[in-house]
Amino acid sequence: MNTTTGNATQTAPETISWLEAGKTKTANWHSENETPAPKRVQIADDTIKADVAHKLFCEGTALLWRGDFQNAKLLMQAITRRIDRPGKKPKKAADNITDAFHQHRQAQSHKARILGMLLIEISLGYHVNLRRAPDVKAACEHAYGKTAQSFVVSLRELLGLVGAYEWSKNGVEIAAINHKIHPSYGVFSPIRGEYLSLVDTAPLPVPCNLAFDIGTGTGVLAAILAHRGIKKIIATDNSPRALECAQRNINQLDMKNSVTVVNADLFPSEENGKADLIVCNPPWLPARPSSVLESAVYDDSSKMLKGYLNGLKAHLSDAGEGWLILSDFAEHLGLRTRDELQNWIATAGLKVIDKIDTKATHQKTLDASDPLHAARKAEVTSLWRLGKA
Repeated sequence: MNTTTGNATQTAPETISWLEAGKTKTANWHSENETPAPKRVQIADDTIKADVAHKLFCEGTALLWRGDFQNAKLLMQAITRRIDRPGKKPKKAADNITDAFHQHRQAQSHKARILGMLLIEISLGYHVNLRRAPDVKAACEHAYGKTAQSFVVSLRELLGLVGAYEWSKNGVEIAAINHKIHPSYGVFSPIRGEYLSLVDTAPLPVPCNLAFDIGTGTGVLAAILAHRGIKKIIATDNSPRALECAQRNINQLDMKNSVTVVNADLFPSEENGKADLIVCNPPWLPARPSSVLESAVYDDSSKMLKGYLNGLKAHLSDAGEGWLILSDFAEHLGLRTRDELQNWIATAGLKVIDKIDTKATHQKTLDASDPLHAARKAEVTSLWRLGKA
């Protein structure tokens, strides 16, 4: 599907085919996670049983739904219960927390693949021609942009973007700016308040006239810095969705005179000068994203983290500071050691001025059934104040 997503244009579409009413039909396939189009597709409606559907999904056959839309949601919930059946254990118990993490990711990937096999056809104008189907036009335009083509998408993705649209409309209340931030589909939502508080309360370097926010996402950290009185902030990102989202939030907060959003891979161009403060909140887990939308959580081979550290010294003013916002969750999972991080800092010609810590407060820390609960419970989020060595 040659749709426009933010400012990016996707390549030519994959297609899927199925037999219906004695005829072979074909449609464009769409997946934001770049999941390949299913090879086998058959029609299904309200008469199919959850056990039958689950078996077909596990065998690689997708179902294109022709029944009641709400019944399709119920079917997906029933299959979710089968996947998450209490007491269901992995074939081999994890030897350590790192193995448990990899098993958890594999299980999540398997679950996403199975649930992604229930398909919905979207007609021109983003209409779903099923009984009791909601109006998804606004949510689809928010995520996909304008399109003049019909296509097929997984019900899981469709429900995800509808939920994201509601998040975007309602916004996330940010205490540090006494205002809401509105995340877009595919842009990481600032729901972890503890790291926002660190940026709001850490002592600013003196002077602090120019700041960079590297990988700005929704623009929330740039907004906090502007709220703290920094006169000029350059917020960078290389995701079209993030750039559009950040700019919209900055406009709504009436911070256009303070914050400039630019398209850049990490640091802005040298013509912007050297900053007194450079803030970065990279993805916290050094693992390969299994989908496009996971890139806000997983930093493959710590590429962004290392890029920030290695470029920081050259872009800082003499008395400037780099603020690295990072959880130690990866350390508790055995994916990175504290020594590795400190070696990267030293090798980049940097020194640690201070490290401000706070305990993680998200809901997953309370879920004892989570296979990663021990690591989540021990998690600490830190703001590393870095300067030139």
